[in-house]
Amino acid sequence: MEEICSGLLFPEGPIAMSDGSVILVEIARGTLSRVKPGGVLEIVADLGGGPNGAAIGPDGAVYVCNNGGFSWLEIDGRIYPHDRPDDYSGGRIERVDLTTGAVERLYDTCDDHALVAPNDIVFDRTGGFWFTDLGKSYDRLKDRGAVYYAKPDGSHIEQMVFPIETPNGIGLSPDENTVYVAETQGGRLWGFDIESPGKLKSPAQALPSAFVASPAGLNYFDSLAVEADGTVAVATIANGGISRISPEDGSIAHVPTDDGMTTNICFGGDDLRTAYITLSSTGRLVKTQWDAPGLPLNFLNL
Repeated sequence: MEEICSGLLFPEGPIAMSDGSVILVEIARGTLSRVKPGGVLEIVADLGGGPNGAAIGPDGAVYVCNNGGFSWLEIDGRIYPHDRPDDYSGGRIERVDLTTGAVERLYDTCDDHALVAPNDIVFDRTGGFWFTDLGKSYDRLKDRGAVYYAKPDGSHIEQMVFPIETPNGIGLSPDENTVYVAETQGGRLWGFDIESPGKLKSPAQALPSAFVASPAGLNYFDSLAVEADGTVAVATIANGGISRISPEDGSIAHVPTDDGMTTNICFGGDDLRTAYITLSSTGRLVKTQWDAPGLPLNFLNL
């Protein structure tokens, strides 16, 4: 793997842009940042809290899941997210104008409850977006997670799956008939059947009918990307690397990295065969050639 940029403060949410740059978040810095070709880093917007997953919307803006912030542990020179911090600023979905850097808070509640820790996001072809809320742990307590669907104009947000344990990465199958959710704590991949845009078939629960796969051994799942043939590439913690999961038979192939906090993957390049991977505890963005193309993302002109 080739290192593009180092010195990042817990990078996640990479978006491979058509100009060769990669937009990502730095959770510990609280920013939306851009890594230019050659590894030059610039700050796009200062968001505060804990910016997490990010995606380009139909208007060309970046939509960011903000988890409200973490406390941090430093072990052997590497940093790791921990519990809810004293300065926790609340979970929310934010919109960032890439031209001006202006930040708009789009959602911080759904019905009668607050968003706790939005984590990852994906747009469907109609322009709506699915996102996960992982929840927060604090003292002896832990919030339960959920999956939501919302519109980018701020007009609609709806809870779609609840409860679900630590939902993290989220992505759509090539036909957009399935929304995949990676569960961190159990290292499980779930697949929920979509009835129509923004609606799931019943029962919309983390039940055996929605189970896709789980690897043996100690694996925590983080964010994910989908390959063109429908393989789900899940960033994997502890057993650092990318777990490539076939939804057809649940088989898993593991591509190792040198960071136990391998948190995210996206695809770019002219043929979508360049995989960009965030190695978060060591603060690096790397790239490698992939043996299959990634699935083109909606509203991202590569």
